[in-house]
Formats: sequence, C-alpha cells, structure tokens
Amino acid sequence: MSTLSTFDTGTVRNSIISGANEKVCDDRHLARLICLHVPCDGVVTTRISGLKLGRFSLAEGEQVKTFYEPSLGMVVQGTKSAIVGRATYSIEPRCLFVLPVAVPLALQTIKASLAEPLLIIRLDLDPQVVAETVLKVFPHGLPVNSVHNPAYTTQADDHVVDAFRRLMECLNHRGDDALLAPLVMQEILIRLLRGPIGPRIAELGLADSVVNRVARSVNWLQQNFAEPMKVEALAGLVFMSPSTFYEQFRAVTGLSPLQYQKALRLQESRRLMLAQNLDAATAARQVGYASESQFSRDYSRYYGSPPRRDIALLRQSAEISG
Repeated sequence: MSTLSTFDTGTVRNSIISGANEKVCDDRHLARLICLHVPCDGVVTTRISGLKLGRFSLAEGEQVKTFYEPSLGMVVQGTKSAIVGRATYSIEPRCLFVLPVAVPLALQTIKASLAEPLLIIRLDLDPQVVAETVLKVFPHGLPVNSVHNPAYTTQADDHVVDAFRRLMECLNHRGDDALLAPLVMQEILIRLLRGPIGPRIAELGLADSVVNRVARSVNWLQQNFAEPMKVEALAGLVFMSPSTFYEQFRAVTGLSPLQYQKALRLQESRRLMLAQNLDAATAARQVGYASESQFSRDYSRYYGSPPRRDIALLRQSAEISG
C-alpha cells in the first residue's frame, strides 16, 4: 500500500491552505469592490441593469418592512435575517437568498460594524430571461416539484463568488457594463439553476407552473391594490380553482391574497405620507381603505406605531442620519 511521503504531505497541506487563502482573498476583494461603489450606508442601484448593492454599518434592533421583487441576493460580509411569511432566514456570508416572486418581508441587520459593515449584492430575476435560460439548462423538462416556499437559501460556491467579482469589476470599466455584464449575469443564473434549488427557481420561467401563475396574480395585485379583491376572480385570472389558488398563493408568497393586498396598501400609504406629506386619512382613502379607524389599526399592527407617530419617527431618523 502506497503512502504519501513527507514532501507529498506538505504539498497537499500547502495546496489546501493556498486554496483557503484564495477563497478568503476573493471574498475580501468582492467586499472592497462593493465598498468602492457604496461609500455610505444605504442601497445603491448601479448602472448595470438589475444590479443593486447594499451597505449597513450598524446592527439594528428593529426590523425594516419592505418589498422585494423576484431576486437573487448574496451577503458578502456580515449577517442579516429576513422574515417572509412565517419563516425566518438567517443569511450569512456566501449565503444566496432567492425570492421567486415579489413578496413583503422584514429585514434586520444582525452583525455589522463601521470596520466590517454588512455588504449585500442583489440581482433582479427577470421571468423572461429565466424562461429562456431554463430551456438550455433543463432541455428535457423540470423535475416534478410539489413543495413551494416564498424564499430559498443555498450556499454560493467559489464559481458563483468569482462570477459576482467579475460582475462588480464591470462597473470599473466603461463599456463592460453593457457588453460583458449581461454575460456574467447569465452565468450566475445558469449556476443558480444548476444548483440544489435550481428547479424550484426555474418554475418562475414556465407559463403553466404554480410559481408563474402566482407571480401573475401578484402582478395584478401590485397594479390594482386599491381596488376591491375577490379570491374567486383572482383565481380565474390564472385558471385555478379558488381553493387551489388560495393554497398555492399562500405557499409561494407566505401570505393569503388578502394579507398580501393589505401589505401592499400599507406600504404604499407609508410612502404617500412620507413623499407627498399626505395626512393618514387621505393616504388611507388613496390606497383603498373605506375606514380610517381600520386603517390605523392595521397600520399599527404592521409597523408597530400609529401612522402619525411612525411618520414623525421616520422623519426624525432621516434628519439625524442626514
């Protein structure tokens, strides 16, 4: 039986150490690239279509309620948590966080500091691009999937991290953002689809899939959230029975259709009060509430404070940070 000589053992050990060091260097280089383009805390939309970057230097005691469109995100440094429906996801470095459809969620920065801020890179998922790519990755069709979730996590391998690094470097060279970035984004999508959660994400691009049908109903709600909504009519739009639609909508978004509509209304009302200086009663009417008292109760449960107090606190916080 052959054994490794001392030289061979050392070579293998050095190779392992070298590989680990290269991995750390790639992560740090990607972190430096993000900091270069996001020098201050906040979220930045880059000139590469669909690419957003985030930086947060302080751990937060409170959750931030927001909406995310279908997207693929990766934490590069730090830790955050996301609550989607009733599920809580802890997202650490190299963790990919994928949302097949647009959903409301609560985000919280868990680990961050001025020296090592939370750094996030996020890509929008275009259903049409996903559909075109699915045909290449799954030429013989998708595996049968009977279980759906509003969000998925998986670990990014070295190839995905390297692709994100190359995508970020496209921002440093004029012309690369238009010519090379789409190719790198295609590579990232292909690697995602070929990974453990790929078949579930691929459903976004298939017209008859459960995820695609729910996504179409979500689009209707986003465009008509102020209108009265009946589950039967919404189910008919995507050719599903009301009972099946209700069950699948909850599985894919984490919420019932009524809860989803309410989240849309409340987030839009908050935007109107902040951006247009509307009072609570006017904002409530514009988003579809017939009762101001019901609006105030729903708003307080969702955001933790009545409308007037919540908006005052948000403005005070903005003045302090500014």
